Amino acid sequence: MSVEVNEQKPLSRNKLLGIAGVGWMFDAMDVGILSFIIAALAVDWGLNSSQMGWIGSVNSIGMMVGALVFGLLADKVGRKQIFMWTLILFSVASGLSAFTTTLTLFLILRFFVGMGLGGELPVASTLVSESVKAEERGRVVVLLESFWAAGWLLAAIISYFVIPADFWPIEGWRVALLITAIPAFYAIYIRMKLPDSPQFRVKEESKKRSVFQNIAEVWAKKYARSTVMLWILWFTVVFSYYGMFLWLPSVMVGKGFDLISSFKYVLIMTLAQLPGYFTAAWFIEKFGRKFVLVTYLLGTAASAFVFGGAETITTLLVSGMLLSFFNLGAWGALYAYTPEQYPAIVRGTGAGMAAAVGRIGGIFGPLLVGSLLTKGYDISYIFTIFCGAIVIGVLAVIFLGKETKQTELQ
Repeated sequence: MSVEVNEQKPLSRNKLLGIAGVGWMFDAMDVGILSFIIAALAVDWGLNSSQMGWIGSVNSIGMMVGALVFGLLADKVGRKQIFMWTLILFSVASGLSAFTTTLTLFLILRFFVGMGLGGELPVASTLVSESVKAEERGRVVVLLESFWAAGWLLAAIISYFVIPADFWPIEGWRVALLITAIPAFYAIYIRMKLPDSPQFRVKEESKKRSVFQNIAEVWAKKYARSTVMLWILWFTVVFSYYGMFLWLPSVMVGKGFDLISSFKYVLIMTLAQLPGYFTAAWFIEKFGRKFVLVTYLLGTAASAFVFGGAETITTLLVSGMLLSFFNLGAWGALYAYTPEQYPAIVRGTGAGMAAAVGRIGGIFGPLLVGSLLTKGYDISYIFTIFCGAIVIGVLAVIFLGKETKQTELQ
């Protein structure tokens, strides 16, 4: 039975935000818990730094493939259908990964989890951005992204209480993975009530266009500058985010804290994500997309530099909270800014391709950390590399980006 409903009434802004946001939150729970599970598996399975890096990178390889494939399909079959497919893929693979006994099988399933996640996020932001008024579009998409913070917060709470607990004969990290899979099926139910993007429904010609036509259009003279800017921005942001945040609990352990204490401190840092989103949501319609991206990314770079060299728990916590505050605020602006660069007929393709390029950065970020740690490099040196990457992204926005605040989508 098809889940497509052609005559559904438009949803209110808040209901749309809630339905899309719940799925977004569950996705964030999985990514957040993965960072804690990497630290736990290092103990349970005796993984070295390189193997730990591969867990995060395989997730990003899946996200790269998912962003590209499902972004292209979103312009052919609709935003809502892709929303549904990606969530089913993500939730099933996430649940199955709780039963793995080898690193190889765990990596294979993490690839499929990443595919679902990577496909869903750009399509979700595209659907929401096409369904709200121009004057509030940026704020609503940033608020959608704020559900990511709620998911990370839940992940930190689950990890703190569940992963170290004794559920003999089942390890705590397996129980944590099962918990993240269960609520995802609830999101499938509520998304059946979600109408497709009104802009996609009126663009019937988009169904007649080939995938290759859409890819060529993204690189047409009119959009080439925006495409170059987005690809640089997405690569640098995702490279630094996954390099830093997937390793946060492990970095804390490396600085001398035990596993449970590390989980507790990362939970405290995670709390700062929410005000990061809310301030970005307010600033984005007041000062514009470029202002928020540049300001919050520079704040991210400065915080990362201090965190990498921090020695005391006070400095670690303060710089870690500022890192969460600025980085996740920048993510909200990125998801608001990306769909505004293209017309509806290729918006899914453009956003998906940019996200896919970003996920290439997400592959190399965790691998770089694992490789450099294995070679004996200090974490302060590694975090300085991420600072430099973020500054490159800032320069791309300043010199190549155009302001899209409150512009009507085509």
